[in-house]
Amino acid sequence: MAATTAGNEVVLKDGRGRLLRLALRELMFSDRAVLIPEQPGPSADDGEEIASVILDQLRGDERRQVLDRAEHVREVLTGFRSGSPELAEEGEPRPDYAPGGRVEPKYAAKALELGVHVRTVKQWVADFRRHGEAGLAAKRKCSGGAAGRADERWVDMALEVMVEHTGESKPSRKVVIERTRARVIARHGPDAVRLPSRATAYRILEDLERRHPLFRLSTKRNRDIAGRPEGPYGKLRPTRPGEYVLMDTTRLDVFACDPLTLRWVQAELTVAMDWYTRCITGIRLTPMSTKAVDVSAVLFQCFRPRPAGRDWPRGAVWPEHGIPRTVLVDVEGATGEGLASPPLVPETLVVDHGKVYVSEHLTSVCRRMGISIQPARLRTGRDKPRASYCASLG
Repeated sequence: MAATTAGNEVVLKDGRGRLLRLALRELMFSDRAVLIPEQPGPSADDGEEIASVILDQLRGDERRQVLDRAEHVREVLTGFRSGSPELAEEGEPRPDYAPGGRVEPKYAAKALELGVHVRTVKQWVADFRRHGEAGLAAKRKCSGGAAGRADERWVDMALEVMVEHTGESKPSRKVVIERTRARVIARHGPDAVRLPSRATAYRILEDLERRHPLFRLSTKRNRDIAGRPEGPYGKLRPTRPGEYVLMDTTRLDVFACDPLTLRWVQAELTVAMDWYTRCITGIRLTPMSTKAVDVSAVLFQCFRPRPAGRDWPRGAVWPEHGIPRTVLVDVEGATGEGLASPPLVPETLVVDHGKVYVSEHLTSVCRRMGISIQPARLRTGRDKPRASYCASLG
């Protein structure tokens, strides 16, 4: 290779022994010459990243550490920190690293010089011979854990098998590995995908456990986690009173004495809450279990709230929405003045799948009153958390 006024040029010898002089640009890009590599180059399905990608991920101090370590390795191999006698520094080669001779004393001398173990120096030399300077980078920079070192097709297939077991009984890691192996071979062929060792497969499943829990927690907990939405939680946004009314029933740790049988019975509390104002518009305490007629009675309280007590102060009486008290006209209590809770007309009921809420009685009442029923999703408490919270507080 020679530097000329026209640019860098190279002198080549062809198969017949003739000498050719070509510009470096023509050598690289022209059809007259073809570069024949000694080994296959990088490809998309390589198990490791190329050197440029690994070195670009390093910080400045980490890159300097890699370059310094590479100089020590080249000194062990060649006797010169640059790796070439033409670029020898002053005092090179040093007696302990003179070219030729046995390499074991050189390993020991370098380990003593750097304060590391001899096995560490040998590992540096092996990594340098295999991957060059990129092999001396920290291993955590070269890959993304066990899953990052394995074939992506095997990892994706293992995650697919784990997702399929979400609603079933909890499998063992060995079962997931065997099913993943069989599915990879059936889909891609027997030798198309490099299968990880058993120890590596166990580490991959441990990494995937953070993305899709399956082995560590209970089956019910894993099912709840898998049911979470991928994006942020959404919610209904009420814009006016009565647009959404939440209803729920909960069993209380309260016992009452039945006046007829004189037996202690447990009580249940049913509440209705307006989502816009966050106030309780209906409440009912029933012994034993709640019936559909009890839920309808709570719904009736939304239309016709109970009157406030005679001893209630004026500030405890619920005011009308957006209407000053001075313009209200009392016509047999129809205006709602002096009521314990605000009267409103529910437009949509948000309920769960309890028998009393999907019964024919409540459905017919809502159909007659023009009220829509919106059931919450199964095992999705966040669809109506405020109603459940208010019922539990009761």
